[in-house]
Amino acid sequence: MAGRPREFDREAALVAARNLFWRHGYEGTSMADLVAGMGIASARIYHAFGSKEQLFREAVGNYAENEGGFAVEALQHPHILTAMQNLFSAAIALYTRNTQPLGCMVVSAAGGLSEDNNALREWLVQQRQQRTQGIIDRFTQAFENGELSQGADPLHLGHFYATFLHGLSVQARDGVGQQALNAAVVLALQPLEANLR
Repeated sequence: MAGRPREFDREAALVAARNLFWRHGYEGTSMADLVAGMGIASARIYHAFGSKEQLFREAVGNYAENEGGFAVEALQHPHILTAMQNLFSAAIALYTRNTQPLGCMVVSAAGGLSEDNNALREWLVQQRQQRTQGIIDRFTQAFENGELSQGADPLHLGHFYATFLHGLSVQARDGVGQQALNAAVVLALQPLEANLR
């Protein structure tokens, strides 16, 4: 007696889609790519996720909750210098991992979006701005806790290190290895070390 069709593993399908978007970007990933990578028909993809854009947004959410969650965890360390060291160490470990696409998904996926996808581009900008704000907030907390010198500027420090974090993603995508990226971190942390009390 024939049974009902076996339900597909939605989480596994989402991770497969996430990795395709992470590697090729939103517009660089076709529905044919998604069908092949997720192992389900396009009609089932639309039924389960609504649209390609909704699937992409959910894939970015999956990244943020899993691989991309390193930043939130690192910034919770009570000492600002260690928090930033942990942030960059975890970022480099993730961005250069050869078992998954290189770089940060949210930074990488933003490239090459056409005018037709302005809403998606703006949404990705908001995702990156939230990460930047999280770093600024951590520096503000360190300043208020007396970890930073009176002349330190939490806003400027936060923007600088957010820029550096995003730059690590671009460099990793270009094939720059862990050793070179870690050496860059040592130099990048000097302004913070100079502003510690």
